[in-house]
Amino acid sequence: MTSNQPEPSPELDELYRGFAEELLVPLWTEIGDLMPMSPSPAMRPHAWRWKTLLPLAEKAGELVPVGRGGERRAIALANPGLGGAPYATPTLWAAIQYLGPGENAPEHRHTQNAFRFVVEGEGVWTVVNGDPVAMRRGDFLLTPGWHFHGHHNTSTEPMAWIDGLDIPFVHYTGSAFFEFGPEQVSSTQTPERSRAERLWAHPGLRPVSQTAPAVNSPIAAYRWEHTDAALTDQLALEDEGHPGVVEPGHAAVRFTNPTTGGDVMPTIRAEFHRLRPGAETAPRQEVGSAVWQVFEGTGTVRVGDQEWTVDHGDLFVVPSWAEVTLAAGTQLDLFRFSDTPIFERLHADRVRVGGQQ
Repeated sequence: MTSNQPEPSPELDELYRGFAEELLVPLWTEIGDLMPMSPSPAMRPHAWRWKTLLPLAEKAGELVPVGRGGERRAIALANPGLGGAPYATPTLWAAIQYLGPGENAPEHRHTQNAFRFVVEGEGVWTVVNGDPVAMRRGDFLLTPGWHFHGHHNTSTEPMAWIDGLDIPFVHYTGSAFFEFGPEQVSSTQTPERSRAERLWAHPGLRPVSQTAPAVNSPIAAYRWEHTDAALTDQLALEDEGHPGVVEPGHAAVRFTNPTTGGDVMPTIRAEFHRLRPGAETAPRQEVGSAVWQVFEGTGTVRVGDQEWTVDHGDLFVVPSWAEVTLAAGTQLDLFRFSDTPIFERLHADRVRVGGQQ
């Protein structure tokens, strides 16, 4: 913006002292920061390496107990642009959670919406409002706000996964509530499928007994076998000359709420992307921030002026309106979650792909 500031003078200094005494700030001195020509977030592009995170989580498993008080052995990603806050982005929280053999994470509930994404391993059940849900490699599992939940590891091996929540958004809006539940999980059953899946997870089918729209998806777990099959079919259709992929060599699916067709939770969008070997996405910019995790494969990621080679388990973040491009070396599978639903509800969303809005 062009500069149009008043001439310095003793009178102006006195005016500014008066503003300060009354906790007032004049717009003309702040407008460049408050109203930039395009989004200028404090958060920065950054990448975390799974091969570094996992050993640290394992060490925490040896030294830090899990249970009431500490509640969860979860280690949050702290974006370097957010002043040391334990936030991956201004609205999204991401952490690696680690549970040892036979360990039990006690139940609690909170207004923050949460999910789990499992990049490797199995043997843990999360219990959501009394419904035991198996956690396995590639699964995307929901814990909507104000649902009691705990975890228990039934295996002889530890397990780590990624938690995603809207903690920063809830914190900044001053809307958080938290409540303790039982010390032990309310069910130690280990069914192959949860009750929620048995009722809701049948493709294209909705129980007639459940006709009302729900704020959050009632599906407890979106299983990897279905995600993998959908992505495989999209690329096969491309081979046959039919539509289905987002762009050449790029298949993607969005996890949805079957009662509305919208996002799984009001503040979080979740997707899974697959790139063929050698495929590259068009540069994309979007209002709102996102966290990505490499599920399998290798490739190169460019976010703004940063570039990384990424591998299994690596995580990276994309600030609002930062340009992101993905390039696959091998087949590249990635999980993505974002705060897009917030901006869509505010009618503040905007997307530009390949320089076109």
